Amino acid sequence: MKKRILVFPCGSEIGLEIHRSMQHSTHFALIGASSVDDHGRFVYEDYIGDVPMHTDTGFAVALKEIIRTKQIDAIYPTMDAVAETLHNLGAELGVIVIGSSKETTAICADKRKTYTALHGHIPLARSYSNLDEVEQYPVFLKPSIGYGARGAAKANNRKHAELLLKTAGNQDLLIQEYLTGPEWTIDCFSDRNGKLRFHGVRSRNRVNNGISVNTTECRRHAQEFAQWADTINTILKPRGAWFFQAKQAIDGQPRLLEVAARLAGSSALFRVKGVNFALLSCFDAFGQDVEILVNDFKVELDRALCNRYKLDIEYTHVYVDLDDCLIVDGKVNYELVAFLYKAIDEGKHICLITRHRGDLQATLENYRLAQIFDEIVHVTDGRAKSDFMTAEKAVFIDDSFSERKTCPEKTYPFESQIK
Repeated sequence: MKKRILVFPCGSEIGLEIHRSMQHSTHFALIGASSVDDHGRFVYEDYIGDVPMHTDTGFAVALKEIIRTKQIDAIYPTMDAVAETLHNLGAELGVIVIGSSKETTAICADKRKTYTALHGHIPLARSYSNLDEVEQYPVFLKPSIGYGARGAAKANNRKHAELLLKTAGNQDLLIQEYLTGPEWTIDCFSDRNGKLRFHGVRSRNRVNNGISVNTTECRRHAQEFAQWADTINTILKPRGAWFFQAKQAIDGQPRLLEVAARLAGSSALFRVKGVNFALLSCFDAFGQDVEILVNDFKVELDRALCNRYKLDIEYTHVYVDLDDCLIVDGKVNYELVAFLYKAIDEGKHICLITRHRGDLQATLENYRLAQIFDEIVHVTDGRAKSDFMTAEKAVFIDDSFSERKTCPEKTYPFESQIK
């Protein structure tokens, strides 16, 4: 029986990467939950919304009820603050919390604590206790507790820095030297025995809202980062997936920016090479030994917004065209084929309706499409395709506007580009 994993909150970049990493696992079943509806609602098939915020007084009671009704075996927190809350609830929940210990999570969630723990062991950016110590601008101000570059800013002069400190209110801001060089993320995995099993360096080539949206594997400072990974692993004792970030200083050497006791969203770069951080973390959490096999090829990861849709329509049949629809420019429209297979899984009736000139069966066999359809209608007498659509509730996918225009009532017409 699959272990049931509650991912909370599930719509963050981390929650979405966990879903991509484990959605087809034969060992684990994912249940997504969030306090505020976001993209997780479109991705997780088993989804729970309106969960109280982890800081609310009713959070523990609501979470226990979810654990009971959904028969949860483990919780996979996707935010440092949530992980801290879950650790504070401790044995009260009666389930495994996937990730590092309470102590490690607390240190990594606070950059000031992280720097204190690693001072003298790893090169850090120069920090200033107040603006009077600053000898040269610009400087960089960032929250001690935070993520994704939220609340961080460059101050070009003292007046600007004073304004940033004033507007921060009670928030603890770190004042550091401004680093201008390249930036790297080092993705790591440590097992339950404290052994560092993997580390991989990647460059943050393009960053958007603190997220690396273009990243490639990098060999620069490889030996130094390997030593850093060992040192951090020894001192902080993280478990499962974790990462640290570094940026180059004016002297050409890297400085540590932060350590996070969780996986990074763009660690998907290494997942493509065989290092599935989320899956490894789950196996390790349940006490299973793991082995990592890394493929030897180059990968570039580029990320962008994607679209997901929920349609308020009901249909039992799918009518679909062939030429310039399922086959475009001599190639199979694999995204449309994926939709058809999803419809098959949902029990829909799939009907090919085409005016194809030539040997239809030979064409279908040539493109390996012959076995998809429940029904094939080959229109050869010039009649409208709509004349052959008898289902009461259907969708019709065709690149031809004139064909879509004449489709029957209660049949929804779509272009072939259904991305």
